[in-house]
Amino acid sequence: MRIEGLIPAIVQDFNTGRVLMLAYVNQDSYDFMQERGETCFWSRSRNELWHKGATSGNIQKIRAMSFDCDDDALLIQVEQTGKGACHTGSMSCFGEESGAFYVLNQICERIEERKASPQEKSYTNYLLEQGVDKICKKIGEEATETIIAAKNGDSTPLIGELSDLAYHLLVLMSVQGVSTEDVQNELAERHQVQSNLKTPKKI
Repeated sequence: MRIEGLIPAIVQDFNTGRVLMLAYVNQDSYDFMQERGETCFWSRSRNELWHKGATSGNIQKIRAMSFDCDDDALLIQVEQTGKGACHTGSMSCFGEESGAFYVLNQICERIEERKASPQEKSYTNYLLEQGVDKICKKIGEEATETIIAAKNGDSTPLIGELSDLAYHLLVLMSVQGVSTEDVQNELAERHQVQSNLKTPKKI
């Protein structure tokens, strides 16, 4: 695929689908990305190639790239490293995160915050202090209560029990060093949801 002039490139978080930024790509920057597996754009203000994160450390590792139906725009799916994509220090240039994974991401961040800075009377800190055995016991209890709620056929208590179970699973994942991205990738590989999980898509 040859690129004539400049085309817009939308950069999206591979794991969450969150839009991180918009930039512009020409043939040289596109070739760089194909060779290096990291985002590179054409800076219109500096009139030169811009290897994203080369100075800030906020590298974007490419997981997939695809052109739109008219071949005049590029979607780049990345693993964002460092503080984020925006020069302001935010993860996205488009403000606060939203969407399907927002709540899960926020809870995961809260759990990590509790690990780093424990708070008095925090239930999360209580679980973290008690360790894996206590957390696993709670997961067993919540799983049983989820089954009972499901058997009763009422969705309202079932949603509550599923939420309790999901929270305790997230705490266990944090303690064991497993991320939501790890689980998503495993599910994707098992169910063949993505065929390009490990390497950038060549186009």
